[in-house]
Amino acid sequence: MAVKLRLQRMGKKKQPFYKIVAADSRSPRDGKFIEAIGRYNPRTNPSEISLLEDRALYWLSVGAQPTDTVKNLLSRKGLILRQDLMKKKASPEKIDQEMEKFRMLQEDKQKRLLEKQSVKKGSKKKSSAAEAKGAASEEKPAETPAES
Repeated sequence: MAVKLRLQRMGKKKQPFYKIVAADSRSPRDGKFIEAIGRYNPRTNPSEISLLEDRALYWLSVGAQPTDTVKNLLSRKGLILRQDLMKKKASPEKIDQEMEKFRMLQEDKQKRLLEKQSVKKGSKKKSSAAEAKGAASEEKPAETPAES
């Protein structure tokens, strides 16, 4: 039996969220699964990923193959890095050190992304405010001083 880690679509029409499941590769996408190991909500900003890390590592260790999307999600959470370090038989201290380094890099990346988004929003607001002022000044006729 070949086990896959994949997404199972849930939610309403046009409002999807996903379960991350371990399933037999022959079962349909939304069909029978062996175990649910997490959830993924792409509609939030930033997207929300919650995982049972120990179960995900277990399934990876017994040979479950993640789909491309699930592999990206696991990478984002650092589980692929942890699994690679465990395969190389690194010491637990070394693994903890590398994971802390990874978390710091992820936090910095998140901060940069938020700053970039706020700059884009700020420039849009400034440009639309400048356009509104320009349009308002064009509509008003120039005032001339009254003659005495």
